Amino acid sequence: MLRLDGVVKKFGDKRAVDAVSLVVPAGQLVGIIGRSGAGKSTLLRMINRLNDPSEGSIRYGDIDITALRGRALREWRARCAMIFQQFNLAGRLDVLTNVMMGRAFHAPLARSLFNIWTDDEKALGLSALEGLEMARLAGQRADTLSGGQQQRVAIARALVQEPELILADEPIASLDPRNTQVVMDALQHINRHLGITVICNLHSLDIARNYCDRLVGLANGRVVFDGVPSQLTDRVARDLYGLESDDVVGPDARPDYTPAEARPGLALAGS
Repeated sequence: MLRLDGVVKKFGDKRAVDAVSLVVPAGQLVGIIGRSGAGKSTLLRMINRLNDPSEGSIRYGDIDITALRGRALREWRARCAMIFQQFNLAGRLDVLTNVMMGRAFHAPLARSLFNIWTDDEKALGLSALEGLEMARLAGQRADTLSGGQQQRVAIARALVQEPELILADEPIASLDPRNTQVVMDALQHINRHLGITVICNLHSLDIARNYCDRLVGLANGRVVFDGVPSQLTDRVARDLYGLESDDVVGPDARPDYTPAEARPGLALAGS
């Protein structure tokens, strides 16, 4: 279980995250929603300790995340994988090498620095790629891939960390509708079939409602909504998004949407 108590992040006089308290049970798929600048990315970066909280505490089970240093912090980042909007791949390296970087914590330093992996480790990486329909591109340079393909490589890299928690920071922001569905189906499958907790920042309310078990709405760094998708009415959404509401409230962006369970699912590794 992940617990945030009174978490604050200050940048000068501005509180980007302001007294956020949340409890996320293991196995949930949580969507963090809110307008641009609401504090969504900062919140996820603090959970992963890419940013340090100014106040408050973050705990995972009995572990005080805010107190971790050195190897203990690196271990936490292995258990708590991060997926970024801009993929963060090494463009000149091939797909499999990018995926294997997710094993860096689990391998001796010399082997990870020189990209030397055992057959079992490579098999794990290829299995993750196969589950995301990317194994055939394992030897291709990452910078030759489409945005959706690069994001699937980033998801495979997160999976080989063998995480207990995945944080996805606007993972579909730059993707077309088809790749948006592929990436969100993959995250939902990871959550429901591998049992990995997923916390995902999303701008589209339609996507958030369709995929997430729970929605947490942020405004000016504060939690202003926390509930199941059916409780997020258009009125509440308009209060949450203000002038941006016309961009995020309205008919479903995918009229032909059916839940992932009713569609042929991705055969992710471990399912």
